[in-house]
Amino acid sequence: MVGTGAPRRRGGPTALALCAALALASCTGPPQAENLQTTVTARPPSIPVPTGSGTVAVGGLAAPWSMVVLGDGHLLVSERDAGQVIDVAPKGTRQLVGTVAGVVHQGEGGLLGLAVHVGSCPRPGPFDPDNPCLDLFAYLTTATDNRIVRMPLLETAGRRSLGPAAVILQGIPKSSNHNGGRIAFGPDGMLYVGTGDAGTSANAQNRSSLSGKILRMTPDGGIPAGNPFPGSPVWSMGHRNVQGIAWDSRGRMWASEFGQNTWDELNEIRAGRNYGWPTVEGMGGPDLAPFTNPVLVWPTDQASPSGIAISGTTLYMAALRGERLWQVALDGEPSARALLTNQLGRLRDVALTPGGRLLVLTNNTDGRGAPTPGGDRIVEVAR
Repeated sequence: MVGTGAPRRRGGPTALALCAALALASCTGPPQAENLQTTVTARPPSIPVPTGSGTVAVGGLAAPWSMVVLGDGHLLVSERDAGQVIDVAPKGTRQLVGTVAGVVHQGEGGLLGLAVHVGSCPRPGPFDPDNPCLDLFAYLTTATDNRIVRMPLLETAGRRSLGPAAVILQGIPKSSNHNGGRIAFGPDGMLYVGTGDAGTSANAQNRSSLSGKILRMTPDGGIPAGNPFPGSPVWSMGHRNVQGIAWDSRGRMWASEFGQNTWDELNEIRAGRNYGWPTVEGMGGPDLAPFTNPVLVWPTDQASPSGIAISGTTLYMAALRGERLWQVALDGEPSARALLTNQLGRLRDVALTPGGRLLVLTNNTDGRGAPTPGGDRIVEVAR
């Protein structure tokens, strides 16, 4: 979606900007909030349409932040404040995998994103492709910085545990907010990392800073030859606070991003692009260069987006302040519709299992929500 007019800078929205950014069929005056929700116009026929209802799959979680789906259908869930990794079985039983050393919870910081990748096998015998050894990668806040560690994911007698942690990237600036934290492996086998501006917005435009960027690195923390800036892990820049990363079936990379007071964003990420923060928030105009527009924007009270997951070319985006799950059709003119609005509270992450289950992770115990008895939950969305 391409906006019109001058670049949106930090300030209040105008009726014209709202119309252009959200491509409403008609707009003759200041729209009401609910009218800003777009509707899905195209959807791959293989993707069942969620009914919008949800069933609790597991409860009792405390400030959960990230879900990772394993090949056997289990989930690994990070608990931000305690620094713990929880193994959730398909039937909902929970086991503690371990506590990640060095986690310091402060504000929005703590144990954040998780990702898994095939690792070197500590167990004897030949490599088994049906049961590979895995490494768990974690983005965490310490006393001095944000960093990424890699830990062998061990399994003994049906129980998983964590091996020793190795730091693969350190020195990502930390703050009480805007820590980013989402990590994911791309189709190319590289690790992608979403960081925040850590409250210093100018760093998003400073290529030598790791703040306000999407980073790309090898599983060992090296810099791939194909990165746009030689010798740098920076893949894209000009971001405020990236908390969702995923790829569609066409290989396109997408990222969700918190705005400040006006617009939250869904961006298609391309190597070397600059997404404008802090100069531009939301859509810019024809004089946008050298910045890249988002594909979709939302008022911040309808989104505050975090984790995303994609099935084919249908994207699902968890919304914190917006307290809903956004379903976005990426083919054709991208458009979105809201599910679960105000039903579950704050939504932090979303995941799709190998069996086709659509799961959302609530986040009401993080200090900003309204906790319910039994803590936060993983909820299966009917499809």
